[in-house]
Amino acid sequence: QVQLVESGGGLVQAGGSLRLSCAASGRTYRELAMGWFRQAQGTEREFVASISRGGGHTGFSNSVKGRFTISRDNAKNTVYLQMNSLKPEDTAVYYCAANIGDYVGSSRHAYNYWGQGTQVTVSS
Repeated sequence: QVQLVESGGGLVQAGGSLRLSCAASGRTYRELAMGWFRQAQGTEREFVASISRGGGHTGFSNSVKGRFTISRDNAKNTVYLQMNSLKPEDTAVYYCAANIGDYVGSSRHAYNYWGQGTQVTVSS
């Protein structure tokens, strides 16, 4: 089993920045590829970003490419999502996810473990 705990969400004005963190426990972190998804009210959960086990491969949705970055610290069992130039449409609950393969794609069905989510609200 893998436990994922997100932190770092909050309220920010448009154009601002936030950094989300996700701490993993319960399994060797290096065995996990990691991803971030988000779900706005009334919509389906959508892919945001992902990173491979070793950190050498990343993926981003078109809506966040160039504004968000993803990184991981395997010594701290933590993955980060740096969000810059935030827009009101980025408002959502952000979920950390992990898969025991090395999948860095966008299908949420490929991820085996999920955190509880952290709210990000961007005001205009």
